[in-house]
Amino acid sequence: MTAEGIWNLTIYTPLGKQHVRAELALRPDGSWHGTSRDQRSGEKVPLTDIAVDGGQLTWKQSITEPLRLHLAYTLAVDGDRLTGKAKAGRLPAATVTGERAGGAEPEPGVLS
Repeated sequence: MTAEGIWNLTIYTPLGKQHVRAELALRPDGSWHGTSRDQRSGEKVPLTDIAVDGGQLTWKQSITEPLRLHLAYTLAVDGDRLTGKAKAGRLPAATVTGERAGGAEPEPGVLS
């Protein structure tokens, strides 16, 4: 199963659970692009350095809410589920779980 699609993620942080909606798409040239939106603050940021290697998905992103952080995600794709970690600098890695949003379509123009 591909990593492409819309994913509802839960990130277990010391500040509590963070809920994020990530959208990933594969361009015709084989490059990946995507965005993520924090469900609480509404902050939407681009994903960078997206890579898929077998069942492993990685990307980076910078956020400003609830704290200014540069995050690096390392996730395992297993069908319609994701599990892994998000790491921010020297902070301990946060556990991430997620599942593919059933029947959801990307926002128009978001992944173009």
